[in-house]
Amino acid sequence: MAKTKKFYITTAIPYVNAAPHIGHALEFVQADAIARFHKLNGFDVFLTTGADENSLKNVHAAEKQKISVEKLCETNAKIFKGFAEKIGLSFNVFLRSSDKKSHWPGIEKLWELCNKSGDIYKKKYKGLYCVDCEAFYTEKELENGLCPEHKTKPELVEEENYFFRLSKYQEKLQKLIENDVLKIIPENKKNEILSFIKQGLEDFSVSRSVKRAKGWGIPVPGDSSQIIYVWFDALGIYLTGVGFGNNQIKFNRWWPADMHVIGKGIIRFHAIYWPAILLSTGLELPKSIFVHGYVTVEGQKMSKSLGNVAEGLGLLKKYEVDGLRYYLLKEIPTFEDGDFSEKSLVAKINNELVGNIGNFIYRALSFIHTKFGGRVPEGGELDDIDEEFEKRIKEAAKNIGNELENIELEKGLRKILEFSGFCNQYFQKKEPWRDLERAKSCLYLSINAVRSLAIALEPFLPSSAERLWNQLNLKDSVHEQKWDSLSKIEIKPKHKINRPEILFKKVEDVDIDNQLTKLR
Repeated sequence: MAKTKKFYITTAIPYVNAAPHIGHALEFVQADAIARFHKLNGFDVFLTTGADENSLKNVHAAEKQKISVEKLCETNAKIFKGFAEKIGLSFNVFLRSSDKKSHWPGIEKLWELCNKSGDIYKKKYKGLYCVDCEAFYTEKELENGLCPEHKTKPELVEEENYFFRLSKYQEKLQKLIENDVLKIIPENKKNEILSFIKQGLEDFSVSRSVKRAKGWGIPVPGDSSQIIYVWFDALGIYLTGVGFGNNQIKFNRWWPADMHVIGKGIIRFHAIYWPAILLSTGLELPKSIFVHGYVTVEGQKMSKSLGNVAEGLGLLKKYEVDGLRYYLLKEIPTFEDGDFSEKSLVAKINNELVGNIGNFIYRALSFIHTKFGGRVPEGGELDDIDEEFEKRIKEAAKNIGNELENIELEKGLRKILEFSGFCNQYFQKKEPWRDLERAKSCLYLSINAVRSLAIALEPFLPSSAERLWNQLNLKDSVHEQKWDSLSKIEIKPKHKINRPEILFKKVEDVDIDNQLTKLR
C-alpha cells in the first residue's frame, strides 16, 4: 500500500507578552488555508503552532503587570490558543516553549548537536541589543540610531555569551537558497536574503547570562550561568512539535517541514539563522519559507502608542469568524503589506459574501426546497446557456486550484467570487421562476455548482463550507472531500436537500469606533 503524501506546515511562534492582534489572525488563516488545501489534495497534513515564552519581553511584561512570568505566560498562552481555535486554525499541536517535557529535551539535544559540530564557542561581547526583536544590531543596520523594525533605541549590552559559527555556513546557505533547495517565497524576499548573505555573515550569540535573562528560560547544557537564546529555543518548536527529542518515530514521519509561514520582520532568523543551525546538526532543512507582509490599520502600522491595535479576539466578538477570514485572505495581499479597515470589512461581508456568494446559494437551494419539495429535479436537455455553465463548473477546480498551488490566496478567493458571480448571472438568465419545466436543468446544474462552491470555500471559510455541506445533505464532511471532485456533477436527480438557511448574514447596526476593536 502506497504511503500517504505528507505536508508539514508551521506558523511562527508568537511572543505571548500581549493579546493576539489582527497580524496574528492573518498568519493563522493563511497557514490554515494552505493546510486545508493540501488536505483536500490528498496530503496527510500536520500543523504546528505554539507560544514563545522564554523571552525577555515576557519577563518585562510580567514585571510591568506585577505578576510572575509563569502566570503571564500561562494566561496569555491560553488566550493565544483560544484565539487560534476561534479563528479556525486546524493545528495538531500547540506547543509552549516552557513545556519541560515536550520541548526542553529537544532544545538541549539541538544545542548538543551544534556543540558536537564545533559550532558553539564562548566569548565576551559588546553590542547594541533590541529587546523587542531579541536581537543584536550593528551600527550600520540601525536607521538613525534606531532599530529598523521597532524604531526604538537599542541598549548597549556587554557580557560573556556562547556564539554560533554562522560565518562557517555563508557559502553553503547562499547556494541552497539560490538553487531553491530552501525555497523562499516570494522572489523579492529571496533576493533580500541573498543580498544580506552576500554582505557577509557574522557569528551570533546563542545564549544570555542568567542575570540578564532574569533566570527565565532553558539553561545551557553544562553551564547553569547561561540561558539558551530565545530564538534558538523558539525556532526549535518546529522540531519538538513533531517529536524531536522524545518521539523519534513521529519525528521521522513529519520532518522536514514542508513550509514555515512567517511575517517579514523575522525573515532573517528563519532564512539564515535557522537553516544554519540545522546544517550544523545534520538535520534536513525545511523545504520552503512563505513570507507574508504586515497588516496596517487605516494606513498606519499598528502601535500601542498610536492606539490603533486591532485586537483579534475583540473582532471575533463582533463578527462571524468566516467574515473576518474572508477579509484577511482576500483583501490583504498574500505577499505584501495590506490595510485593515473595519468599515471595509463590513462592506466586503455585505457586498461579496452576502450579496454575491450567499445570494446565489440561497436562491438555488430555496427554489428547490419550495418548488420541488427539496428534491433535485431531472436535468433534461441542456441549452447553450446550460452548456456554458456546465463547462465553467468543470473548469472550476483547475482555475481556482492553480492560484492556491502558487499560494496566491487572495487570487484564489477572487476566482471563487468570479465563479459565484457567473452562477448568479446564469440563474438570472435562466429565470427558473417563469417555467418550472424549463427550470429543471437550471436547478440541476445550480445545485452542483453550490456543491462546488462548498468544496472551493473549505480552505478559506471552513465553518461556512461545512454548514453548506449539511444543507446539501451530502455524506461525510466537506473537509474529507477531494479538491478535483469540485469539478464533477455528482448530485443526482431526486437527491433530497435539507431546509435551506441563510449562509452569510448581513452586518447591520455595528458600532465602528474609528475602525478599532479593543479586547478589553
